[in-house]
Amino acid sequence: MAYSQPFPLAQPIQKVQQPTFGPDLAVRLICPECRDPNPNIVEEFSSGDLVCGTCGLVLGDRIVDTRSEWRTFANDEGDDPSRVGAASDPLMEGMEQLDTTISFRDGGSGIARELQRAASRSAASRSERNLLQAFRDIAGWCDQFSLPKTISDIAKQLYKRSDEEKLLRGKPLEAVIAACIFIACRQAHVPRTFREICNLTHVSKKVLGQCYKALEQAFNLTPGASQDRHLNAPSGTTGAEDLLVRYCNHLDLPPNVQPICGDIIVKARELGIADGRSPVSIAGGAIYFTCCLLDKPKSVKEISTVAGVSEGTIKLVYRLYYAEKEKLVKEEWIRDGKAKLERLPVESGSK
Repeated sequence: MAYSQPFPLAQPIQKVQQPTFGPDLAVRLICPECRDPNPNIVEEFSSGDLVCGTCGLVLGDRIVDTRSEWRTFANDEGDDPSRVGAASDPLMEGMEQLDTTISFRDGGSGIARELQRAASRSAASRSERNLLQAFRDIAGWCDQFSLPKTISDIAKQLYKRSDEEKLLRGKPLEAVIAACIFIACRQAHVPRTFREICNLTHVSKKVLGQCYKALEQAFNLTPGASQDRHLNAPSGTTGAEDLLVRYCNHLDLPPNVQPICGDIIVKARELGIADGRSPVSIAGGAIYFTCCLLDKPKSVKEISTVAGVSEGTIKLVYRLYYAEKEKLVKEEWIRDGKAKLERLPVESGSK
C-alpha cells in the first residue's frame, strides 16, 4: 500500500474550548410595582437603598458604594493622608515615606542605572539615607536576637535622637546601634548582657561601653530593668534575677527552680555575699547552687555555656554561697522536702 507521503502527518488535536462564564445580560431588573420594560432604577448611596425612580418602591437595601472616596474627615483642609497609602511611621516624620523603585531591566542600555542614581540623589538627603539604613540594621539585628518590636522601636527612637543632637559624632555606626539596642533592652525589661550584644553586633566591648556611657549621660536614662526592683543593686546595672528566666529556660529546668534561685540571690545580696561579682557570674553560680540543692543536676559546663562565663567563675560563686548555706536556705524548703543541704557537693577551697 502506497502513501502519498512516506510519513503521513497525524491528525491535528482538536482543542476543546473552555466555556466562559459571565453575567447574563438578558436578565433585567424591573420594578414589580410598575412593571415598566424600561425601568428607572436609582442607587441612593447616601442611604444604601436601591429605589425605583418612578414609584419610589425600595428594591434593595445595604447597597455598597463602590465609587472613589473623595471626602476628608481631617480637621484641616486638604487631602487626608489616612485615606490613602500605608500607615504613617512617627519615626519617619518630616521625611518622604513613599519609595520609588526603578527596574534594572533596560535592555543593556544603562538607562536604569542613571535613573537610579538620579532618583537616589533627589529622593532624600544623605542624612535621611543614613537614618533609613540605621533603621534597617536595627530591625535586622533585633530579628536575629529574637527581640520584640517594642525594643526595635525604642532603639530607633534613641538612635534618631542621638543622630539629631550629634551626640556620638565620629563613632562607628554599628557601635551606636549596639548601644541603642542595649539601652532599649533595659528600658523594656528584657535585659541583655554586654557580651551578648557584642557577639550579635561584632562590636568591641570597649567601644560599646563608651557609646553607652555617652548616651546614658546625654539622655539622663534610668534603666527600667533595675528601677526599684532590687534592694541594694546599684542604679544602671542589670540584676542577676533578670537573667534567670532565660538561663533556666535554656537549661530546661523545672518551673520551681527559678523562684527559689531568685530568693537565694536576694538573700545573698542582703548578706553581702559575692558582692562585686557581675550579674552573669552570680546568676550562673546561683543556678548551680540551686540545682544541687533541689536535686536537679546540671553540670557546670552546661551552665557555663548558657551563661557565657567560665566554669571557674561559677565554682567561685558557688563556694561563696556554700560557705553561708545555712543562711541562704530557708527552713521551710527543708521542712517541705524540697531542699537538702546534704546534696550540696563540697568544692575544693570551700569551708
